[in-house]
Amino acid sequence: MDNVKQQIKTPSLLHTRKYLAFWLASLVSNIGSWMQQVAQPWIILTMSGSSFMVGLDSFMLNAPGIVFTLWGGILADRLNRKNVILLFQGIQCLSIVILLVLYLVHALQVWMIIVISLVVGTTDSLSMPSFQSIVPSLVKPKDIPLAITLNSTQFNLSRMLGPAIAGVLLAKFGAITCFGANTLSYIPFFVSLYWIYPKKAEEVKKPQAEALSRLRDFPVLLRDHKIQGSLATIFVTSFFCAPLITFTPVLILSIFHGAVGDYGEVMGAFGLGGLLGASMGFIPIPVTMKRNRIASIVALFLGITVFTIALIHSLFLLFALMVIAGITLTLSNIYVGTYLQEHATNSNRGKIVSLYQLSLQAGLASGSISIGILSSHLGIAKALIISGILAAILHFLILKRSVSKL
Repeated sequence: MDNVKQQIKTPSLLHTRKYLAFWLASLVSNIGSWMQQVAQPWIILTMSGSSFMVGLDSFMLNAPGIVFTLWGGILADRLNRKNVILLFQGIQCLSIVILLVLYLVHALQVWMIIVISLVVGTTDSLSMPSFQSIVPSLVKPKDIPLAITLNSTQFNLSRMLGPAIAGVLLAKFGAITCFGANTLSYIPFFVSLYWIYPKKAEEVKKPQAEALSRLRDFPVLLRDHKIQGSLATIFVTSFFCAPLITFTPVLILSIFHGAVGDYGEVMGAFGLGGLLGASMGFIPIPVTMKRNRIASIVALFLGITVFTIALIHSLFLLFALMVIAGITLTLSNIYVGTYLQEHATNSNRGKIVSLYQLSLQAGLASGSISIGILSSHLGIAKALIISGILAAILHFLILKRSVSKL
């Protein structure tokens, strides 16, 4: 009966004009972002022939989150959130326009792409906490969980559609179309933000001393073994397994001898897996089963999947395994996030979410540069074999530790 109610409630929420506008604008914006994220590594690889440069670009995109995510949360609490979003997303849009112009005049170089990735990563880190605060202001309190669920579905839908569209455009028209599409995708986002954001949004300005004191609370939270294990799961997954997506173009060219169309299809398969994983994340589980342990088990299978991908030479098998990778990566992250939220209080929820984001981005940044170095010396297959084995071992140890803490 509850499922029937949920199915009836979902379309009614999407019939709410402001939420629907936000949902659609976010979908378009994320599709544009994914299109560029597919095109950019391919361009770097074809321009430089270096897998290390691909890893360095991903590092520059994710590393700012390690430094600026917590400060982005403070800005969201102290300033008008709409202005924070418009400022930093505007800078980000301008950076992508510069990248597009440089490409059009044939002046684009790899180091320029990497610098712009640093700008995009920094602006994302500073604006994302403000952006994430929009959903609760658009719906009634009782609809917030459903709104967040729909937003997660939107993100995974864009992760499936963006790479698939990018693969077609890359093959027929080149990377210029992906950059152009991402630039245009900012327009509906900015327009919807002006319309949907509450005109009398409450601004909570806190003294700087209080904001700084919040940073000192993080070591206390990290002493909790439940939080430690969950963050370790996210970090290990992000470090050893998530860079598989970054280095997919290297796999396609060097191992499978495929073309840009194959690359787009493989990324679309991963996106499909992410969408399926997001759907599976909302299936009720028995009370006796702990989500952090399920997350470790699923992440262990993700490590095995990464290891297996490095051993095969069939594109058909790669498509299938990338779907599995999308399912396991998304499902593991959802279970960890839900587990942390269950053990959070209103007074520390924001800090715990920030720690989750930090673990995710720190793993992505350090994992990308590490696998980039490994692949440049040993080849991408051996680098992924090492990553997959270490991920599986570490997730097994995390699972064993969580059981022993009963």
